[in-house]
Amino acid sequence: MIHRCPKCGASFRPPRDDESECPQCGIWFHKWGAALPEPAAAAVLEAEESEPLPPPDSLTYYGRAAVLLLVAVWGVFLAAADYRNPPQSFDFMHAILLPIHEAGHVFMFPFGEFLTIAGGSLFQVALPLGIGAAFLFKQHDRFGAAVCLWWAGASVVDLAPYIYDALQPQLILLGGHTGEDGPHDWIYLLDRFHSLQRAHGWGIAAHHLGVLTMIVAIGWGGAWLWRLAPWRREEA
Repeated sequence: MIHRCPKCGASFRPPRDDESECPQCGIWFHKWGAALPEPAAAAVLEAEESEPLPPPDSLTYYGRAAVLLLVAVWGVFLAAADYRNPPQSFDFMHAILLPIHEAGHVFMFPFGEFLTIAGGSLFQVALPLGIGAAFLFKQHDRFGAAVCLWWAGASVVDLAPYIYDALQPQLILLGGHTGEDGPHDWIYLLDRFHSLQRAHGWGIAAHHLGVLTMIVAIGWGGAWLWRLAPWRREEA
C-alpha cells in the first residue's frame, strides 16, 4: 500500500493500492517503483520527505487568503465587542454557535445534570477543535486546522458575556428571562465550584483567552500562506 507518492510527496489517508495512480501528479505507482532499483526508490522517498508539500493551485491559494482575511477582520469585531454589557440584538456569530451549544446539552443529557449543563459550553468549543484535529492529523491540512482553531477562539469569546453575566444576570436567555428567573448555565457551574463571586474575572479571562486563540490561529494560517506563496515559489 502507498502512503506517500514517491514523486510529488502527496500523502494518502487511507493509503492507495500499489497499482493505482497518484491523483496529484499522475504517476502509476507500480511503474514508478519498477523504474528505480529498490535503494534508489528509497532514496527518492527519503528526499521527498524533506521537501515541502506541493503548493496549492492559485484558486485554492487565493481563496484561502480571502478566508483568512475575512476571519481576521471578523475577529477584530468580535474582540472589540463589549462582553461586559452585550447588546440585546442579533449577533451572527452567536446565531451560528447557539444551535451547537444547545446540541451539547442534548448530547450530554445521558451523563447527568452537571455534564448536561456544562455540555453546551464544552461542545461549542470542542466541536471546532475536533474538526481542526481531523484536518490536521487526517488531511494534513494546516490551514483548515488554523481556521478551526480561530472558530474555537471565537466560541470562547462568545461564552465570555454569558460567564460574566452570571454574577448579576441581565442577558435575556432562550426562555425569555434572565438567569435570576430561570436556568443559567454559568450560575450553576460557577456556584458548584464556589466561584460565583468571581464570575466577572472568569468572564474577562475567557474573553482574553478567546482573543489570544484567534490571534494564534490567524498567525498560523498566515504562516501557511507565506510559506506556500506563489511568488516565493517562483523566486526559488
